[in-house]
Amino acid sequence: MIVKTSEQQAHMRRASRIVAAVLAKLKNNIRPGISTRELDRMAEEEIIALGGCPAFKGYQGYPHTLCVSVNEEVVHGFPNRRRLKEGDIVSIDMGAIFQGLYGDAALTVGVGVISPAAARLMRVTKESLWKGIEMARAGNHLGDVSHAVQQHAESFGYSVVRDFVGHGIGEALHEPPQVPNFGEKGEGPLLVPGMAIAIEPMINEGGYGVKILSNKWTVVTVDKSLSAHFEHTVLLTEGDPEVLTLQEGELG
Repeated sequence: MIVKTSEQQAHMRRASRIVAAVLAKLKNNIRPGISTRELDRMAEEEIIALGGCPAFKGYQGYPHTLCVSVNEEVVHGFPNRRRLKEGDIVSIDMGAIFQGLYGDAALTVGVGVISPAAARLMRVTKESLWKGIEMARAGNHLGDVSHAVQQHAESFGYSVVRDFVGHGIGEALHEPPQVPNFGEKGEGPLLVPGMAIAIEPMINEGGYGVKILSNKWTVVTVDKSLSAHFEHTVLLTEGDPEVLTLQEGELG
């Protein structure tokens, strides 16, 4: 585990506010007919305008600012000429750097009018994230966070992706510890004040099996079922967890 200094925490707050602001703008611009490439361009311009740097672009060779994953795409979807259509669900994942510190968050948005089943999946995935956040308290174990996410998602008949997990975050986009969305209460590292973790449930409507496409990045459900993804960067304190990437007006 890596405990953040007060200065690091301050820079993470700024990076995370940039992430939250850009995601809010993207959410408001998602509509039928817009291309995922347009969203990527908008995100990069806005991150820079707000004084940050894109965290994903160039990371381990990733070529874009955003990950834009549509329908059965779980994570790491490439922005391209594809135009979103009515009824799609689209997961937007992005990070920003400020003074060498990172913020990272994701959300899933419906395009126009979506099916009740898709809306339910999105709602439960977001609820699962907040169930995990509620357990991100000093004195708990990481497994308490993981178990809370898994229990909530599976209680609705959904499956939790096993091959990709959340992570510590700070001076690097991915730091120890890994933060699975499945696990047992009381297991894993002890949580202490000053830790920062990115909790990010990836929940499938069908089975949890996934595969990586030929571009070596984009992950899809094996059974082609819908997948939703929500993420927040969370700082552990002496009391309630501080959700650094919370959007203005957002409720858990």
